[in-house]
Amino acid sequence: MPDATFLDSTELVLNMGPQHPSTHGVLRVILKLDGEKVLGTDCVIGYLHRGVEKIAENRTYVQFNPYVDRMDYVAAVSNGLGYCLAIEKLLNVEAPPRAQVVRVILAELNRIASHLVWLGTHALDIGALTPVFYCFREREAVLNIFEKYCGARLTTHAFRIGGLQYELYDGFEREVKAFCDMFPAKVDEYEELLTRNRIWVGRLVNVGVLNAQDCKRYGVTGPVLRAAGVEWDLRKAQPYSGYEKYDFRIPAGRNGDTYDRYTVRMEEVRQSLCIIRQAVETIPEGPIMAKVPKVIKPPVGEAYVSIEAPKGELGYYVVSDGSTQPYRVRVRPPSFVNLQALDRMVRGGLVADVVAVIGTLDIVLGEVDR
Repeated sequence: MPDATFLDSTELVLNMGPQHPSTHGVLRVILKLDGEKVLGTDCVIGYLHRGVEKIAENRTYVQFNPYVDRMDYVAAVSNGLGYCLAIEKLLNVEAPPRAQVVRVILAELNRIASHLVWLGTHALDIGALTPVFYCFREREAVLNIFEKYCGARLTTHAFRIGGLQYELYDGFEREVKAFCDMFPAKVDEYEELLTRNRIWVGRLVNVGVLNAQDCKRYGVTGPVLRAAGVEWDLRKAQPYSGYEKYDFRIPAGRNGDTYDRYTVRMEEVRQSLCIIRQAVETIPEGPIMAKVPKVIKPPVGEAYVSIEAPKGELGYYVVSDGSTQPYRVRVRPPSFVNLQALDRMVRGGLVADVVAVIGTLDIVLGEVDR
């Protein structure tokens, strides 16, 4: 007797999500399974779509600035930095030196906070409960600095077109240095829990492999690309906000698997600390805003600016028609582009590997759907 089939197929189609704790937002993954083996996937997105790019056409340049914080809400500071740089390029202005250094400090603190959310939730997906408490404990220290600076903890609206929203509060440098002194031991603590843990290693090594060639084919950037051995970081390749002044290195993996993506992000956190230490010692005196008109009307033209956000290349394409509102704004979010590679990464793996791979991509659905 042949194996019993349903509609002449042994393939099982299963919905994972859209409201599933391990999809990191309202992502629906249609899994095609043979038992527990994944034959293919389809990602269904759009459940969180708010039309952010269309809203930009009906707001002034300044009014739209806070909207970008709501895309990657785990790394709002990076979103704001990319948008401000794009409009400043249109206006042909540059933020003052003091503003640029503070931007770097806040962006790198935000990178650390974003990676802490990733590590805690990723470990939780795999079944490790303790790291999420440890990671959120240290993230609170970063959010406290953000809150004192601009009053917000999550959708942190820290920057203005042309510079900074606020002058630094008394004790900013002291608190940042205290964080830099405290945090390295905490990173060691995370690694002591996980790096050589045989369950962690068993769940991550050789899972979700994406080689360098496939990364380039799918347009994947950020830690996922660097884990495949490609040393590409926009802070080095196309420096902005004075990153060329800082001494840091680009961590890279070899195998392009889920474990390499973990080790790359852990080293990135250490390199961010290195940048912050250098920056906080060299904050110059001076203004925090360039000479920008109160009513911003860039000349007719277009600009594209991309930065190295915690999840990869975050780009803003802005078209000006000479009015007070953008003619068009288009965002190139790393989460959306990186998600394309999910099907390639999980084919041939198990259902449990899908959870691990979604976590290691570090997607945020607010950025995917916009």
